[in-house]
Amino acid sequence: MQTIMKRYIKPVFVSLMAATLFMESSCTKDFDKINTDPVAYGKENWDPNYTLSSAQLFYTGSFDFAYDTWRGNLIYSSTMMQGLSTVVSYWAGDKYMLNESYTAAYWGTGTVGAYIEQVRNIVDVVEFTKDKPKYANLHNVARIWKALIFARLTDLYGDVPYSEAGLGFYTKVYKPKYDKQQDIYTDLLKELEAATAALKDDGDKVTGDVIYKGDIAKWRKFGNSLLLRTAMRLVKVDEAKAKEYVQKAAGKTMDSNADNAFILHDESGSRVTQNRNSQVLLGDGGQENYYVKWSKTFIDYLKSNNDPRLQKVAVTKLYLSEKDKGQNGSFITDPTKQKGMPNGKDLGSNAQYNISSDPSYTTFAEYSSPNPNMIKRTGATFILTYGESELLLAEAAQRWGIGGSASDHYKKGVKASITYLNQYDGSLAISDADAETYLAANPFNAADALKQINTQYWAHTITMMDFYETWSNWRRSGYPALTPVNYPGNATSGTIPRRFPYPSTEAAINGENYRAASAAVPGGDKLSGRVWWDK
Repeated sequence: MQTIMKRYIKPVFVSLMAATLFMESSCTKDFDKINTDPVAYGKENWDPNYTLSSAQLFYTGSFDFAYDTWRGNLIYSSTMMQGLSTVVSYWAGDKYMLNESYTAAYWGTGTVGAYIEQVRNIVDVVEFTKDKPKYANLHNVARIWKALIFARLTDLYGDVPYSEAGLGFYTKVYKPKYDKQQDIYTDLLKELEAATAALKDDGDKVTGDVIYKGDIAKWRKFGNSLLLRTAMRLVKVDEAKAKEYVQKAAGKTMDSNADNAFILHDESGSRVTQNRNSQVLLGDGGQENYYVKWSKTFIDYLKSNNDPRLQKVAVTKLYLSEKDKGQNGSFITDPTKQKGMPNGKDLGSNAQYNISSDPSYTTFAEYSSPNPNMIKRTGATFILTYGESELLLAEAAQRWGIGGSASDHYKKGVKASITYLNQYDGSLAISDADAETYLAANPFNAADALKQINTQYWAHTITMMDFYETWSNWRRSGYPALTPVNYPGNATSGTIPRRFPYPSTEAAINGENYRAASAAVPGGDKLSGRVWWDK
């Protein structure tokens, strides 16, 4: 099995505890300094590496129960993209219903969410380390991570607070303007290019990094891979700029699955440090363990192509009863037995929508669940992968003839997307030979390249459980051609949602800027509105 660099949360959790004790023990000794200039004292004595760790961890889900992941990634994105399916009534995304508190969860309200946990922490790192040579690499890693954070935020909502966000402590601007998505993307590309180029192999060690443990060579490849992905978002609205930045990234992206960016969780901090997707799919908050299944669309795609991933990612009879959260150790991995559950179904009295009336229905246990080794509490959350990068390079080569052969990148991308699964667990390993057999049976087809490449990207990001990215790339590319559900009372007239509405709480917190941004959303500030790059 491929050697995998371990990304442990536990040492970081211990370090944070140690830092707290350090600050407490220093209070008496440095009492005069603290009372004279507490801000300066904190800057002198706090290691911003710890704050980077927090920003990285919170990107995988918010503090404690990770409502952003539960609601944004799983309830909405996974089902809209027909990766997962469910009959659970409050999983609004499966049927394109609007639950405003759920679509607001990623943005954040109260004490959790992206702006409160991710943005605040990463802006602090960038500001603390600015113009400090001893933190030069940390500063640039933080700039890259900041770009990652804001790319997802703007992809989900459109125009968002960016240039003034998280800076209230430094600038006293507590009601940040909503920057135009076009302006945000322009700056993200510049920041990624500059920050990645500024990384130094002989510079400071980034000790708080839970992704690559401070490996600058890997961060350089991550930065260029993220630059590639960010540039490709613009193909429908600014093709010239997309091409310009793809050319800058080409040849400097990830080289293999060993470069994959992921956080390997543990349970040292209970729900704070465990895998966020897993805690939901294991049923911590309800009956998701029994009633959330792989979608029929996803399973049918794998089955129709004799995809070797099917027997690794899907199992039947994992849970035998809705009342029992204990997993059945005799679950079935036989690919011929796998069966996805249709989206848009329920447990109600209308036979048209009740799952038990569907021709596929036998028992819930016989619908396919994610393999339990994909949803361990100590398992990986994938951030960005070699497979994604190669598939995007394949598209760039097909569109513009740059960066090498579209066929070669496609083969590398598909192979990586198949063989990376061992990074969840060794039991999910698929051999190079099996991946190559699949490619021989499903060769690159230049006449249908964009559909083929982006459908593979869809399947790969579903297995990564990065459904945010699945949704964003689907909106960008239009592939695969998903058949919408049209459930009674849905909020989109039976079309797949295109964005999350702004949180209504912004009306009270940042009213003037919120109202201007809300009024400017193409198609309206609702699920069927569109972000700038989604033309």
